[in-house]
Amino acid sequence: MFINLTNHPSERWSKEQLNAARQYGVVVDMPFPIIEPTFTKDDIMFLVKECTEKISGLMECNTVVHVMGEMTFTYNLVNALKDAGITCLASTTERNTIITPDGKKISEFKFVQFREY
Repeated sequence: MFINLTNHPSERWSKEQLNAARQYGVVVDMPFPIIEPTFTKDDIMFLVKECTEKISGLMECNTVVHVMGEMTFTYNLVNALKDAGITCLASTTERNTIITPDGKKISEFKFVQFREY
């Protein structure tokens, strides 16, 4: 099983990214929690505990978790999952940035691979 814990549902992924995820098994989306900028470390750790328990409840053999999002939560969740023996992955991309004539910056990302934390 491939658990996608991000703000980017797999239904919007490129064919390449979806195929790469399916190499790990069935893709299951899990929404990334809302992390308020006012949260304390205790608030973050509470969410980490909740997510770890939820993921553990979904686990099958060879489950991996794709974790991308707010950095302090991601750091603590990845450490908790790794401590539980769960493999965590990050997605890597190539970034193409275009500056429009009016000064707006448009970034396009092309999936490259999943990389283990």
